[in-house]
Amino acid sequence: QVQLVESGGGLVQAGGSLRLSCAASGRTFRTYTTGWFRQAPGKEREFVAAISWSGGSTYYADSVKGRFTISRDNAKNSVYLQMNSLKPEDTAVYYCAATLLLFSPQVVVTTTKYDYWGQGTQVTVSS
Repeated sequence: QVQLVESGGGLVQAGGSLRLSCAASGRTFRTYTTGWFRQAPGKEREFVAAISWSGGSTYYADSVKGRFTISRDNAKNSVYLQMNSLKPEDTAVYYCAATLLLFSPQVVVTTTKYDYWGQGTQVTVSS
């Protein structure tokens, strides 16, 4: 069993930066592929970024590539999302999710492949 808690969201001006954190309970978290998703009002939840259990592989949505960086610290049971050059269209609730499935682009972009989800953290980017 894994519990995920996101933090670090807030209000920022366009062009600014935020760092989201996902803290996990459970000593097996280091074996999980972990992803970040986001959901804006009236829209479906969409994939943002994912990282393999070792941190050796990452994958990003085209919309955030070059601006966002996902990383993890298994010693701290945590995954991070560094978000730079934020745009108003990045405004959404951001969710952390974990799955035991092996990392692959086809798996990590699919919400139904994840077993555990956090409660989300709001990110608002003003223009």
